[in-house]
Amino acid sequence: MANIQRVAKFRVKGAKRIVANEVIAFTRQLASMLAAGMTIVASVQTLAEQCTNPEFKKVLNHLGEVLEGGAPLSAGMADYPQLFDDMYVNMVIAGEQSGEFASIMKRLAVILGASSRLRKKVKSAMAYPTVIVSIALLMAAGLIQFVVPIFAEMFSGFGKELPFLTQLLVDISEFVKRWKYVIVGGAYAAFWIFRRWKNTRAGHLKWDEFKLKLPVFGKLNQMASVGRFCRLLAQMIAAGVPILKALEIVAGSLGNFVLENSVLDARAEVEQGNQLSPSLEGKPFMPVLMVRMLAAGEKAGKVEDMLSSVADSYDEEVEMMLATLTALMEPILMVFLGVVIGTIVAAMFMPIFNMGSLAS
Repeated sequence: MANIQRVAKFRVKGAKRIVANEVIAFTRQLASMLAAGMTIVASVQTLAEQCTNPEFKKVLNHLGEVLEGGAPLSAGMADYPQLFDDMYVNMVIAGEQSGEFASIMKRLAVILGASSRLRKKVKSAMAYPTVIVSIALLMAAGLIQFVVPIFAEMFSGFGKELPFLTQLLVDISEFVKRWKYVIVGGAYAAFWIFRRWKNTRAGHLKWDEFKLKLPVFGKLNQMASVGRFCRLLAQMIAAGVPILKALEIVAGSLGNFVLENSVLDARAEVEQGNQLSPSLEGKPFMPVLMVRMLAAGEKAGKVEDMLSSVADSYDEEVEMMLATLTALMEPILMVFLGVVIGTIVAAMFMPIFNMGSLAS
């Protein structure tokens, strides 16, 4: 299969939002129009006319011009790697070469839709604890910075020793007030150093490995990535993309260096003539169940069906874990919020409750 040299001729504003919304709808609508018998040129031009996003409209108009000039659609899409990644372009190439363009675009729409739904569910599940923890930290910081000093000044006239919890809170408030610029600068420096380290290949590898080893969330991350691997590989094989090219593209789509290296190591063994399942066996964070089911699919000659079945299974398990985590997190986080704020408030009012003994 011919490959296209990915040269980003054009950059697109708001590319992430367009990928998340416009590209999925475009793919689904294009598949439907092609299945209905419309030509590729007419389909793209029609979609460009009805597109409401001005940036994506420019992209579709350009694709229409490319098609009118006699070049394939994949050639125009290759100019926009921000919108159409290697997996997308290579599946389009497979459709152009096999003559099954409509069915392959439909496959693409299924892949993109499933990935988008799962991504939104994960983000939604993670948004709630992030918001609650952020609120707790901001409220605590506000109380320590602005409210506690007022109470500390009031307590200083009592001439008696403050309760331990109150004194600790006052000491923390004074420390933060005195060293706030150092604390903020140190936090910024630590974040900057972390970002620099994470952007190195070794740092990125260690960070991705850490994410996979986290309790609960590591398993969730692993299942989501392995499910994506199985789904993408199944669809690319079904579209006629050669296995070596498919493994290379899918590896880069997993978003995790550890899993990417596992797939690329397996690809090297497949290139030497081995089957995929034994090549994946024993690779870091590649589930044994997935490898065994893939081996059964290879023996039965139904690799694509088995990969799709594994992907569905992992996606369902991820959704169940997300539902369970969401249900458990809500009461836990509310208790956390109550403990943090309640402890600070109790520490501030404890001397007032004991004012009689403190003032005597």
